[in-house]
Amino acid sequence: MKTCSHTGPDWTSLDTPALTLPEENGRSRLQQAQEDVEEVKGIMLDNLNKADERAGRLGELEDRADELLKKSKTFEKKSNQVKETQRWKNKRMKMVLIGIGVAVALIMVGLIIFAIVG
Repeated sequence: MKTCSHTGPDWTSLDTPALTLPEENGRSRLQQAQEDVEEVKGIMLDNLNKADERAGRLGELEDRADELLKKSKTFEKKSNQVKETQRWKNKRMKMVLIGIGVAVALIMVGLIIFAIVG
């Protein structure tokens, strides 16, 4: 059997960025990352606030839409009632005019018959 003298990778020769933090413009990479996280956090909070405002405005818009729907249904009922009322008025007017026309025709026929007989 062969024995292996190498047991694993040699990690001591690697230079990891997490262990050494070189300075960038006077700040460490960790400080820069923390500042970036704070900036992203601020943007996210601003976006959440804007989303809440939109949700409130959408709620108001839904309420107004519901109110408008109720008013439109009421208007539809009223307009149908007015339409029916007008339809009956028109029918009555037609009947009155037809009645007057028949009466005038009967009077004329009566006068013609009276003139012929008399």
